[in-house]
Amino acid sequence: MYHIGPMPTAIDAHISRQLQDCETATIGHFRESGFVDPAIHSLLARTRVVGTAVTLSLPPTDGTLLNHAMRLVRPGDVLVIDRQGDDRHACWGGVMTQVAKGLGVAGVIIDGMATDALSIREQEFPVWCRGVSALTTKLAGLGGTMNLPVSVGGLVIHPGDIILADENGVLVVPAQEAGTIASKAVSLQQQEEAILQRVAQGECLPDISGATELIERINSGEF
Repeated sequence: MYHIGPMPTAIDAHISRQLQDCETATIGHFRESGFVDPAIHSLLARTRVVGTAVTLSLPPTDGTLLNHAMRLVRPGDVLVIDRQGDDRHACWGGVMTQVAKGLGVAGVIIDGMATDALSIREQEFPVWCRGVSALTTKLAGLGGTMNLPVSVGGLVIHPGDIILADENGVLVVPAQEAGTIASKAVSLQQQEEAILQRVAQGECLPDISGATELIERINSGEF
């Protein structure tokens, strides 16, 4: 059976614009949760995607539901694909890339394989995956789910979660937390620029950050 839930609420345009200015690594400075296994990596050397998670779970050899999803996806959606542990069959390739790009899909996160890496790179379409494979899924009619919770990269991801992904990795956050996270990240990036200016003027980084002071306090027994 194929179980298909309703399409999730799309990301707020203001929050999307905020997150476009954020790096996943900046958020990694102050947040521990929500980061997908780094083995799921970008096929593009430089990219950034913000969008609404549309989730799929596909049996290892069956790409039927992913094909059907091309009827339902909207501009700005990010497909998040649970491959149910399969690390051999590629569910995504050059044809899917061209179709999804034409529909305005922001990108795709696959807990598994892709194929046609050259075509994906030539089209500059954002794909995160565990690797590439020549063995592909078929229209096997084995079932699957869409817009229900999935397990991808060690996380449970829900339809409607917000995706921020770049060449450093993939971050997933609940929609209600995205604005707060974006504001904090932008502020931290501005602080980092100020720190670099101070270093360029001759100050020592551990003096600015307080790392040396912290070590001295701990070693003296004050902390």
